[in-house]
Amino acid sequence: MSLLAQTLEKITPPDYNCEELAQQRLDNLTKPPGSLGVLEDIARRLAGMQGTPLPRLPQEKVSLVLAGDHGVVAEGVSAFPQEVTPQMVLNFLRGGAAINVLARRAGARVVVADIGVAGPVIAHEGLVNCRVKAGTDNFVHGPAMSRQEAVTALETGITLLKQQVKQRPALVGIGEMGIGNTTASTAVLAAFSGLPAEQITGRGTGIDETRRQHKAAVVERALKVNRPDARDGLDVLAKVGGLEIAGMAGIILGCAAEKIPVVLDGFISCAAALVARSLAPLSAAYMLASHRSQEPGHAIMLEMLGLKPMLQMAMRLGEGTGAALAFPIIEAAICIINEMATFAEAGVSQGE
Repeated sequence: MSLLAQTLEKITPPDYNCEELAQQRLDNLTKPPGSLGVLEDIARRLAGMQGTPLPRLPQEKVSLVLAGDHGVVAEGVSAFPQEVTPQMVLNFLRGGAAINVLARRAGARVVVADIGVAGPVIAHEGLVNCRVKAGTDNFVHGPAMSRQEAVTALETGITLLKQQVKQRPALVGIGEMGIGNTTASTAVLAAFSGLPAEQITGRGTGIDETRRQHKAAVVERALKVNRPDARDGLDVLAKVGGLEIAGMAGIILGCAAEKIPVVLDGFISCAAALVARSLAPLSAAYMLASHRSQEPGHAIMLEMLGLKPMLQMAMRLGEGTGAALAFPIIEAAICIINEMATFAEAGVSQGE
């Protein structure tokens, strides 16, 4: 049995009994019921994921950042040239990017992996080299990758998770780097949702309106050429996805199999989440949405996944920055359910 098949078979629902017990405690804490909002939702869901009514603080927090390039940049869909991808990878490795700053603040380790950067292999001892191929093909002329390459990239993500996350309980955030990846993510969303590209295409790295319209037209061309099957997540991924999207989808599936909460970042990571959910619907039960980005399709993705974002901060950077910002919020939710007194414990009269 392949690693992907083994992982899919291992994914089971969270412990709903533990969720119910956690909710009972939350309802009896010294506050009006539901008054801590999303914090209570997080604590309850973590109880189910960890299989205990009192979820524990993570012993390990990791931001997994995957880098991959996209052949579709040849169509002029981005404000930045493709050589920015390896340049930013080196910036991550030197600790100078936004994800490094925010992860340090959250006490999380950053792991940077090359799963599909175009050009020569990046020489740096801190880089995890798990390159499947040197960037995807231009999907306006045919599939972005073969079906087997898509499977390999998914399994690469699963393996990366196994290699990098050893302690339990753990908290994993996912992020990415890859010029052109909002175009691929838009195509993935269009394939799964059936919505017109014009409606869901955003400005990505900051393109103007003329180029945004061109980008939408490129996505429509890719859909007509490839005809991805929304009922088959692998087909969508192979035809209009990206290698870093595939790797993140693999990480999500691996987290679900190991009952580890995985914190989604923005638009690109949610494209990976749509792929993961298509392959294993139960995987969505282990996803936490960090924020809602400025990309117009992101809110649609979150609705499709049934997830509520913790933050809305007009962000659109990627890299896993939103996920890193959410780490302290998640830990706060765990502390609330564990450390806050109930009415009985505090000797406080409870309302009717």
